[in-house]
Amino acid sequence: MSEPYLSRWRLRRDGAAIETPHAQLWPVLTAAGEPAMLKISSETEEQNSHRLLRWWEGDGAARLLAHEGPAILIERAGGDSLRQRSIGGDDDACTTILCQVLQRLHRPRSAPPAELVCLRRWFADLLQPRAVLPPLLEQCRSLAEALLQEEREIRPLHGDLHHDNVLDFGARGWLAIDPKRLLGDRAFDYTTMFSNPDLCGPGIHVATRPERFAARLEQVSVLAGVERTRLLRWIAASAGLSAVWFRDDGDPAEVDEAVARMALEALAEA
Repeated sequence: MSEPYLSRWRLRRDGAAIETPHAQLWPVLTAAGEPAMLKISSETEEQNSHRLLRWWEGDGAARLLAHEGPAILIERAGGDSLRQRSIGGDDDACTTILCQVLQRLHRPRSAPPAELVCLRRWFADLLQPRAVLPPLLEQCRSLAEALLQEEREIRPLHGDLHHDNVLDFGARGWLAIDPKRLLGDRAFDYTTMFSNPDLCGPGIHVATRPERFAARLEQVSVLAGVERTRLLRWIAASAGLSAVWFRDDGDPAEVDEAVARMALEALAEA
């Protein structure tokens, strides 16, 4: 699968292939000897990540080196892991890094690329009528409907910024990968970190601890400049959407449901 791109882009393999549910990745070296990552995806959203990567031009995100069809070539990360730092007790620092990356990605730029996905379309699986939706997720659905009618500070969004999608690029700092090419209220972009790193792998229990949720809430509200209640509403809506996706796939949704519950409880106390 990788051979045509290795030849076309004059790449050399530089390590074992990595397989994910929707993609295969190969560490490679460019013709100039620079480390890069070749990714070939079978999933539409991953294939479209090149749109925002090109638009960001390496400012807050990995540099896009080449793109064709399902394949993209980006600069390669190395070094520290936010997932491991968070698990190891340095979660405050991880949250700061995630917020700083988003601040760079949200900076004013030229006209955004075409074919970005609006948040109403992104939330379709939560908003669509269902015969049975648990009361918790029904509350999330109602919040999402209200929020989508009053979006503000509209801009291109990463859409899935969390501890495994911000990597250490050495001298270039911490940079985002795998954007979802969304367009909408910038507050939404600060929500997916609240369910992570727990969703990054089995047996991780950081995001679901009430004291961590409370600390993150205060920290993100200040760093992002998003009012606490507005942030809580978006967290609940976003976690509800993710929970519906897990449920529809027949997978456990307890992490997102726990985060949604904590957000709704905090809203009730506000």
